[in-house]
Amino acid sequence: MSMYRQAGQKQALSIKDLIITGVFSALFFMFMMIGAAFFAPNPVLTFLMPAGAALLTGPIYLLMIAKVPRFGPILILGIILAMITFVTGMYWLWSLTCVLLAVIGELIASIGKYKSMNANVISYIIFSLHPMGSYIMLWFNQQAYREYLVGQGTEQAYMDTMLSTAQSWMLPAMIVGTMLCAWISALLGKRLLRKQFEKSGVLAD
Repeated sequence: MSMYRQAGQKQALSIKDLIITGVFSALFFMFMMIGAAFFAPNPVLTFLMPAGAALLTGPIYLLMIAKVPRFGPILILGIILAMITFVTGMYWLWSLTCVLLAVIGELIASIGKYKSMNANVISYIIFSLHPMGSYIMLWFNQQAYREYLVGQGTEQAYMDTMLSTAQSWMLPAMIVGTMLCAWISALLGKRLLRKQFEKSGVLAD
């Protein structure tokens, strides 16, 4: 029986799996935007955006894995987010980070064969850092960051305020804050969706 389950986890995604993944990817993006909407429009509060987005998307991420417990959905989610962030004019490194962290998220979830709640939660916490792919450039190459985003349509005044607000301590604080919010979101999702996880065979660990 265990060999059968392992083989099933490696099989290609079915049409049903792709539809489920598409639906959950759309929900993930919608809730990510809701969480980001409170902070991103403000050049001072924008540094809280990754944490705000991570706080709302944990249950969706975990339930998607429970519904499609095999390799593929996390990577597809990462690719979809990468495409959206790129075409909407976000810094290009954000798109690259979406895909990179999606691959890492898949690998972590696969350690528990997509049935381990602890592995899935860690996978989500790591994936939730994807917006940092954009913000991190503030501390590595401000000029390139400014020129790229202004060229994509961001107002110069917004960028000036954002760059003047950035402090050296903010980057580690953003990373820790985002991971903490992701962890809280995952725990909330674990409680709210306990019955759904049990039906899907996800182990509570």
